[in-house]
Amino acid sequence: MPRPVTPLLAVDCVVLDPHDRVLLIRRGHEPYKGHYALPGGFVEIGETVENACRRELLEETSVRLGKLTLVGVFSDPSRDPRGHTVAVSFLSRVRSAKATAGDDAAAVEWVTRWQRLDLAFDHKIILRRAMLLAAETR
Repeated sequence: MPRPVTPLLAVDCVVLDPHDRVLLIRRGHEPYKGHYALPGGFVEIGETVENACRRELLEETSVRLGKLTLVGVFSDPSRDPRGHTVAVSFLSRVRSAKATAGDDAAAVEWVTRWQRLDLAFDHKIILRRAMLLAAETR
């Protein structure tokens, strides 16, 4: 029996510091090279989405996460210009604002006014939902 053709699976990580700043990367590769984006990436075979979120964040920003809260599943077939990709997004808070760019990230930055930025993919939609969830769980 042939394997079914399905969308790719990715994770996006919304990380807030004690001042409610959002951790964003500048993408080092296309698509959206140079744009701000949430840290994240593709889930590897045999990996949970939670572990993929922690791994991608660590690789891209050197930040380690503990507790994750599900923000949502984002499945618009046009959300990624490379093809149909479904993203599972998580929210987490950190105590320290130490972060260093690595892997696919050209730069990393803690941002207060993310609403004014041109974000990659559908990350502005994800951030809006995450910030509502963060306000509810305080």
